[in-house]
Amino acid sequence: MTTEHSDTTPAQGDGGLPGKPGPVSATVAEPTGPAQPLPPKPDQTGPETVSPTGQATGAEQARMAQSGAYLTTAQGARLYDSDHSLKAGARGPVLLQDHHLREKITHFDHERIPERVVHARGAAAHGVFQGYGTAGEVCKAAFLAKDVETPVFVRFSTVLGSRGSADTVRDTRGFATKFYTDEGTFDLVGNNIPVFFIQDAVKFPDIIHAGKPHPDREIPQAQSAHDTFWDFVSLHTEATHHTLWNMSDRGIPRSYRMMEGFGVHTFRLVNEAGETSLVKFHWKPKLGVHSLVWEEAQLINGMDPDFHRRDLFDAIEAGAYPQWELGVQVFPDTPDQTFEGIDLLDPTKIVPEERAPVQPIGLMTLNANTKNYFAETEQVAFHPGHLVPGIDVTDDPLLAGRLFSYLDTQISRLGGPNFGQLPINRPHAPVNDMLRDGMHQSAVHTGVAPYRPNSLDGGCPFLAGADMSAYIEAPVRVAEATKVREAPASFSDHFSQPRLFWLSMSPPEREHIIAAYTFELNKCYEQAVKERTLAVLANIDPELCEQVAQGLGLPAPKATVPLTEEAASPALSQVGRTWPADGRVVGIVADDAADLNGVRAARQALLDGGMVPLVIGPAGGKLDAEGEPVAVQRTFATARSVEFDALLFAGVPAPAADAHGARDAKAGNGSGNGAPHGADPRALLLLTEAYRHGKAVGGWNGADAVLAAGGIAPDGPGVIVGESGAAAVEAVTAALSEHRAWDRFPPVRA
Repeated sequence: MTTEHSDTTPAQGDGGLPGKPGPVSATVAEPTGPAQPLPPKPDQTGPETVSPTGQATGAEQARMAQSGAYLTTAQGARLYDSDHSLKAGARGPVLLQDHHLREKITHFDHERIPERVVHARGAAAHGVFQGYGTAGEVCKAAFLAKDVETPVFVRFSTVLGSRGSADTVRDTRGFATKFYTDEGTFDLVGNNIPVFFIQDAVKFPDIIHAGKPHPDREIPQAQSAHDTFWDFVSLHTEATHHTLWNMSDRGIPRSYRMMEGFGVHTFRLVNEAGETSLVKFHWKPKLGVHSLVWEEAQLINGMDPDFHRRDLFDAIEAGAYPQWELGVQVFPDTPDQTFEGIDLLDPTKIVPEERAPVQPIGLMTLNANTKNYFAETEQVAFHPGHLVPGIDVTDDPLLAGRLFSYLDTQISRLGGPNFGQLPINRPHAPVNDMLRDGMHQSAVHTGVAPYRPNSLDGGCPFLAGADMSAYIEAPVRVAEATKVREAPASFSDHFSQPRLFWLSMSPPEREHIIAAYTFELNKCYEQAVKERTLAVLANIDPELCEQVAQGLGLPAPKATVPLTEEAASPALSQVGRTWPADGRVVGIVADDAADLNGVRAARQALLDGGMVPLVIGPAGGKLDAEGEPVAVQRTFATARSVEFDALLFAGVPAPAADAHGARDAKAGNGSGNGAPHGADPRALLLLTEAYRHGKAVGGWNGADAVLAAGGIAPDGPGVIVGESGAAAVEAVTAALSEHRAWDRFPPVRA
């Protein structure tokens, strides 16, 4: 949802489009008069103004930012020049005594901190969580009580890529939520896939080293389509379930706003009576779970590598606040910690929702963008061990390692043990932890006795009881056992759940999985890796194995384990339900000869429906400049179908002045005058790409001629030919509720 126009109105509240860089419009001439720093845009907020020890300060958020109209040193001394070093004469050598030069360069040299080893590429936003009060039967956590509102900060991310990688790569996505509760900070650190590659944290370095770029060449970036990844997962078959999810459409989400989230592990909840239950956490997006198709993702990586980040920011700025329901699957806390034969401590397993429904317990709304990426998104520090009363961990061996790893990582990345005092990490509950000193200590502690028991500080701090919201671990009995490096026998089933996932997919989703495996394995060099992976696929399903083998030009092996009988889980498929069209981006293709009244009506109808209309014209500026102008947000040269969820044509767009290959290769080799039905060839490319990706397309005012030029039947699935702009919008809204015209992806085999 990039914005190319130069709009002089505020981005929100005045009818402007999201994406305006600042709260006011820039002037052509450089401003020279002293003025105070501008306020943030209306869609932005920052960390709550609490002290390093969690006390509300009451200070305005502006007090946390730069202040004053004049440029100063870090110590507040005003500067008269910041363009020239201090020299011995205008042409002389630079002097060592230039303290401003040294301060400015030294700080610049240290602007970057070590990026995360995993989840380096991220985007985040502020919001609020409201409890439904439905969790009280299983959990005593105060923030889940009815109508309690808790500030949250959510960071979405990819796993394998560096900070500079692209958004729409095929990868697992992080979904980490920080709840600033009155009882302390609770971090729910999950993914958009409910299972993980490994069952034990001791293997985490192995899977990440395998997935990262090859260490000799540092390529490929942010991809699993290479030998080391497939070598590991084909040898280590407990990774099969997660790998299959990654090869499905879940590996390339349409938007962070349309992405499911999972806590991955099984947690233990405790209610007021001290009774315990085992649960799995789920985030369900209100807009539904939607994905890209592979070609679409590849094009986006070139057109807009910040696609997911921009989509999140623009939606919030436009007031289309993303929402997710938090839900739990609840299981009895039995000694064996299993449910209907499924080991709840195995992070490579799910419990199908048909067997344990997800019970909603609260609603999260993201309603404000960050003010500063580094201070908030980059410095936020999550940790699965940040727990509150009522929420406890289990003996999941992957979770056990994460409880160590996250804390260790933050100390390394953020320069010491006081990372919790950074504004974005500060608890909103009082902190009296007796932890002292260390690098970057910003709290000014008082007293002389940071130990207990003590009498010199009046005995403070005191211990709290259960009646004072103390965090008390659930008294779970630990069985007597011998120290071993082993896994339970139930962890050895690596294929029944991947088979369940495969059987739950619709025909087009299965085709996408086949294509993903074929693409990735054809990128591998080693024949042995391909053959070994086919042996793994044979243990999931013969059709999957045979079709991938055909694409690799290899024989399909037979299964080496019995194929299990699994009942499909419809909840795993993204196809078959309808969802709101809120926040969807609809391109309206028009030129000065188009039905501009229809364009105005269509644009307003889309805005009224909570969608984002973008007008695509032959050149920038406005259409119908002498009447009621229609602003152009994209041109035939700059637009690409991947930016839009649907396309509507307000007539047949004639070739623009730049419709020739020398200026724009998308226009082809000719001048454009010979294009079918006189349409601009770039507009036809928009249409045919969108159609190929299963998107709703059509229009009015003779748009059927454009469809014919693109070889598209007017009565095909997801194709709209309306009598007016408003009628076309009504039809496109209905089509968008299913996300794509799935009938355009018929199965290859009967």
